[in-house]
Amino acid sequence: MARPSRGLKAAERFWAAGLGLTVLFRAEGNGEPGEHDLLMLGHPDASWHLELVHGGDHPVDPRPTDEDLLVLYLDGPVPQELVDRLLAHGGTRVDSPNPYWNEWGVTVEDPDGYRLVLCRRGWSNS
Repeated sequence: MARPSRGLKAAERFWAAGLGLTVLFRAEGNGEPGEHDLLMLGHPDASWHLELVHGGDHPVDPRPTDEDLLVLYLDGPVPQELVDRLLAHGGTRVDSPNPYWNEWGVTVEDPDGYRLVLCRRGWSNS
């Protein structure tokens, strides 16, 4: 998943120190056309990553909506210490306009306003 960020330091604080993702790659743009600052986070052995970009010759401000969600299915209770860590690292706990997410999880906005849902339900693609 790729999206713009207002500030990569704040985003890294939330996603790495708060949620526990690993910084997989980082690059700083040098002001050349097409260059921008880049931060990739995830798990080293996963087949996905979160790609955040900032600046460049065509900067884009984040424009999240209440329904731009990244949902993590925890298959168990949402640990309060995880929620507390996300809040301490720049997150804001919010209610979802969709009552399903309020019943089954906890929603936290990242510093760019995108929403992370920690869902206590399980999920399988098989």
